[in-house]
Amino acid sequence: MSLSEMFHVGIVVADLDAARARLSELLGLTWGPVVETAALEVRDAEGRDLVLPNRISYSTVPPYVELVQEQPGTTWVCNPYSNLHHIGFFSTAVAADSDGLARAMCPLEIAGRAGATSPAGFAYHVDPLGVRIEFVDVASRPAIVDWLCRPGPVPGA
Repeated sequence: MSLSEMFHVGIVVADLDAARARLSELLGLTWGPVVETAALEVRDAEGRDLVLPNRISYSTVPPYVELVQEQPGTTWVCNPYSNLHHIGFFSTAVAADSDGLARAMCPLEIAGRAGATSPAGFAYHVDPLGVRIEFVDVASRPAIVDWLCRPGPVPGA
């Protein structure tokens, strides 16, 4: 695999704003902007192209915590056991790393896509333990760390 570093832990929450406030109060975390994407293009494990809403926020210091707003009917749902959704790693070769996990009995669940190309940007795999592993293209590291993991509003918003 070509992982460069563990980047974040993703937690699905029922109410993003309330979770940000609670974790700030409880753990002293500060947050980057809330980023809402009305139409995130993804491909699921069956090869279906989907367009899903997505609302996230990252803490501002490592180890980063990513809060993901629950979206019923998608991969981003709360469950009665644990809402730890994924452990995210930067990857220099998302498609190759994704193939490697699939061969290791850790099937693809959903991945970003750019037109007909998938995975593009990110990929989620589900381990038999029930934990997802996310690969994030390392090329996006500066944008994510400098933009999403900094306090304040989204630039240009």
